[in-house]
Amino acid sequence: MDTIIDILTELHPDVDFDTCDTLIDDGILDSFDIVSIISRINEEFDVQITADRITPENFNSAEAIWALVSELLDE
Repeated sequence: MDTIIDILTELHPDVDFDTCDTLIDDGILDSFDIVSIISRINEEFDVQITADRITPENFNSAEAIWALVSELLDE
């Protein structure tokens, strides 16, 4: 989870990613951010996030992103 927080903080250092659960809903993350996050996750965790998993629910919080990564690591 710390790696996810680090990736997000690099993009938006002013956001409290430990508590924010409206990253997409509030427009904190845009499509360019999502592409950057996916690229970094693919590099850091050696997983592939497919298009069908790129949903607001999976990117609305650091916890949701970590849940997605954990699920991919278990596959």
